[in-house]
Amino acid sequence: MLELHQFRHSAFCEKVRLVLAAKRLPYTTVEVTPGLGQVELFRLSGQRQVPVLVDGAEVLADSSTIAAHLERTQPEPPLLPADPQERARVLLLEDWADTALAAGARLALVQAAAADPVLRSGLLPDATPAALRSLVGALPSGVLAGVGQVIDHGGLQQLRRNLEQLTLLLTDRPYLVGDQLSLADLAVAAQLSLLLFPASAGAPLAGRGVAGLADDPQLAPLFQWRDRITAEVGRS
Repeated sequence: MLELHQFRHSAFCEKVRLVLAAKRLPYTTVEVTPGLGQVELFRLSGQRQVPVLVDGAEVLADSSTIAAHLERTQPEPPLLPADPQERARVLLLEDWADTALAAGARLALVQAAAADPVLRSGLLPDATPAALRSLVGALPSGVLAGVGQVIDHGGLQQLRRNLEQLTLLLTDRPYLVGDQLSLADLAVAAQLSLLLFPASAGAPLAGRGVAGLADDPQLAPLFQWRDRITAEVGRS
């Protein structure tokens, strides 16, 4: 049985979960507790970052490395096209989602969490004591105002432009590349989960998101596409 070591609300862990779901692979999860749990993760994998996938004797870190491993060992259904040019487009889009889109989504989420007590307490690990969770949620937004002041607004503006371009790119198209689901779709959908949390995020995060993006009618088709992709692989 595959074993995924994760942070539940990590977009990169969501990417791996989407790949596992697309390939219909059963797996168990181990929720990593920040601090002590990361020490244990280091002993297992040699580094402290999630996701980490244990597949028998193999221990794999990094979402792209894990996706490549699963594509090699479990080739059906394929998430990388056979056509070399389409394959190159998928891998470029995956890299863009994991870097530029991920950086913008994190910035937007940090800003939103500073202003939304439910959002910031909901993002805490499941093992967080209730008293600490309540304390974090109860922090006045004014105390966290400084966070919003150091946000890279240029990065947020670029994020909005990227989301608008993605929305246009997907107009009348079911997938980012070609006519079937690919790793590019899953990588992008995973990062969008930080901007508008899907139903799979559970309470209290499901349906919450970054104000100004999650509730922007112009971007609604993009989040609808995200929900269709996750439903297609059984992650709705």
